Amino acid sequence: MVAGAGWFVIRRGLAMIDVQVAVIGGGPAGLSAALECWKQGLRDILVIERDNMLGGILNQCIHAGFGLHVFGEELTGPEYAQRYVNMVKETGIKALTDTMVTSIEHVRTPDLGVGCSVKTDVPEGCIVVRAMNARDGLMDIRAKAVVLAMGCRERTRGMLRIPGTRPAGVYTAGTAQRLVNIEGFMPGREVVILGSGDIGLIMARRMTLEGAHVHGVYEVMPKSNGLRRNIVQCLDDFGIPLHLSMTAVKIHGRDRVTGVTVAKVDGSLNPIPGTEEHVSCDTVLLSVGLIPENELSRKAGIEMDPRTRGPVDKGGFMTSIPGVFACGNVFKVYDLADNVTTDSVLCGQAVANFVMEI
Repeated sequence: MVAGAGWFVIRRGLAMIDVQVAVIGGGPAGLSAALECWKQGLRDILVIERDNMLGGILNQCIHAGFGLHVFGEELTGPEYAQRYVNMVKETGIKALTDTMVTSIEHVRTPDLGVGCSVKTDVPEGCIVVRAMNARDGLMDIRAKAVVLAMGCRERTRGMLRIPGTRPAGVYTAGTAQRLVNIEGFMPGREVVILGSGDIGLIMARRMTLEGAHVHGVYEVMPKSNGLRRNIVQCLDDFGIPLHLSMTAVKIHGRDRVTGVTVAKVDGSLNPIPGTEEHVSCDTVLLSVGLIPENELSRKAGIEMDPRTRGPVDKGGFMTSIPGVFACGNVFKVYDLADNVTTDSVLCGQAVANFVMEI
């Protein structure tokens, strides 16, 4: 159920919430972990989601291809997410939506109003999650265990350092996906896609279905990073060309994108002089990789793995801070939502065992 005012207490002008487990992120990872904690016998569970609804990124993934491993049938992203939302509603798991977490702190000495209350007292200390929303203001959520399930974010143009001007019309593929599928806006009509990640391939098809002209997908590597089924269903079936070993070397335009210059690259991924081509367009979509969303993790002092860019696994999905666990794309980037769910269930089991042993 979605939590509202009245189920927590106000102390010193700050809302205080005591739970056994706080899950940060209401996507497939967070919901799967929370449900498994419930199945293992925990009853004070809170899911915190910054969007206005549970389901995470799957709410904007209206294409089919989810659920084959978990449910044994092909579902769209919203259908897959809704099944978990429904299961959460059938339990006593609470959820705070439109709520932003600002910090996570491991408190070793329960004292001075920031430790655990008698309700969830932890001898070694507890974990305090500070969050805020427009309805309840600032609040401290005090838990025996915290699950990090914030997902991942896309690499942006700034990370790629593409030369040229900075006009409107350059979007990450995920942003364009939300604009089209959730907000009902078309980012543009003449489209070039840089990178062949799965979101970019899916958006090539989506933009075509909405009447846009996709000039092509340009991938710097000698082979695509996307799933083979997406290459066939999203590009081949719609006659959209895939240009391998090519990249953008300049973006043109003043107020709005007017074109992009692409060029072939050598074995070291450096542009080859003399191979430049100009492609006129009004929109550039970037599908050039995902990065685990770990700003909160770093701020909390959690040890990070430079290979995965996620928290170091100290065993059983636990991070370097006792009682703080990580699952889903915040832990490492997955290809399939079904695999996220499977691993998050294991994380939920580990969390439940940790809480019950305290």
